[in-house]
Amino acid sequence: MTADLIFAAANIVGESLVWDVNRQRLLWVDIIGKFIHALDPKTFDHQRWETNDFATSLGLRKDGGAVVAFTKKICLWNYDNQFHPLATVEPELSENRLNEGVIGPDGAFWVGTMQNNFAADGNPVEITKDTGRLYRCKADGSVNSISEDLFGITNTLIWTNTGHLITADTLKNELYRYDIDPATAQLTGRRIIVSGFERGLPDGSAMDADGYIWNCRVAGGGCIMRIDPDGKVDRVIELPCSCPTSCAFGGEDLSTLYITSARFTIDQKHLKANPQEGGLFAIKPGVSGLLDHRFG
Repeated sequence: MTADLIFAAANIVGESLVWDVNRQRLLWVDIIGKFIHALDPKTFDHQRWETNDFATSLGLRKDGGAVVAFTKKICLWNYDNQFHPLATVEPELSENRLNEGVIGPDGAFWVGTMQNNFAADGNPVEITKDTGRLYRCKADGSVNSISEDLFGITNTLIWTNTGHLITADTLKNELYRYDIDPATAQLTGRRIIVSGFERGLPDGSAMDADGYIWNCRVAGGGCIMRIDPDGKVDRVIELPCSCPTSCAFGGEDLSTLYITSARFTIDQKHLKANPQEGGLFAIKPGVSGLLDHRFG
């Protein structure tokens, strides 16, 4: 099984890939580049919107638009140059920013924070402490914390068919399974399901129709792994990029797994020899995915 480069995006940090089945296109952000991208993988029609702030994640809305997380704000977006503020997360924590955000099966935008790891000019900044938390933003703009646990880098948000949440702390190289209180959405009973996997660190994930999770291994991992909800590794697929960041099933029958990547902190000598870094890749894994949930 091989992964093909389908779009040489050269993203600094490509992230938060989603498949819009209604428009038959992929959407994702380049956080450091301050862009949102859309691509039809059949025609290769490409659109790009520039953002004033760092867009960190996005999801689709039931009414046809999107919801976009920036450094602090969560905004509604209708595929134009206007972003309409809905909520602000952790306004009192100036060193923190939003990171991973995914629409849950409840129609809310579940989103994590972290200590900001880049400066205003996009240059990297060291993370010195665990200040990340998980939140849930509803369509009315209300935001509530759903766990007291602290994270270095919040990543991966996957809801299993058993009613659990799978999430990750990139810096700790761990994936967790939480119980979700059906009445309050509060997370309890955290259990480590993957720890210390030797290839890179955990970034974004997608779930397939068989209930298995595909996790991108960033920070030099150069692969994507498939695990069951208990963390047992089913397979590992090599990728032609050092830092895969997020993935989504799309295309006909949701049978193609698309993968974004990053070139953040990669030296120029390596990039010259490997210009595909930061690109968008595709594989046919032999399984199909699930449609993304929608906000609202």
